[in-house]
Amino acid sequence: MKCLMKSWPASAAKRRAPVATHANVPGRQPGAVRILGIDPGLRHTGWGIIESIGNRLIHVSDGVIEPEIDLTLAERLHQLFAGISLIVAQYTPHECAIEDTFVNKNPVSTLKLGHARAAAMLGPAAASIPVFEYKPNLIKKSVVGAGHADKAQVAAMMKILLPSSRAGSADAADALAVAVCHAHHRATRSRMAAALEAAE
Repeated sequence: MKCLMKSWPASAAKRRAPVATHANVPGRQPGAVRILGIDPGLRHTGWGIIESIGNRLIHVSDGVIEPEIDLTLAERLHQLFAGISLIVAQYTPHECAIEDTFVNKNPVSTLKLGHARAAAMLGPAAASIPVFEYKPNLIKKSVVGAGHADKAQVAAMMKILLPSSRAGSADAADALAVAVCHAHHRATRSRMAAALEAAE
């Protein structure tokens, strides 16, 4: 299932909400933890929603936010924030996970990516949803088994782990991978907490 978030004009008078497509979303499963994964970027920000029930993962929706490239940096960041806020309001996730910033050879690109991450993180934070950060290599290792896996390998693994996803872009597949990584690590933390509580 794919949900593509379209961008909109910067003018307040003309601004309209992004259009969602393929929105045949299943109802929330009893006892499920709904997770929003975000793969941030100033040109393309992928997002994916999954539900975690024990060891079971269920695909809910995914897509990409693409700000208008001819807007100012501030306007593009606002579109990212508004787009993620809309997704949070529509799908009401319990938790959010986002890919951490990697150091790029180009410091300007790294700085812009940091801006995009901040804008994306503000959406769930404004709704009091906890946001967890994961290094790119940890995400790849968690879902593929290799910390230096490429995008094609990540996308292929998403088709195996979430067969109904059919993510329409590498950015959406990466966002689903972030969500899956968080699901795995939160399950480990829960088991450790339960073991510590039992030992007391």
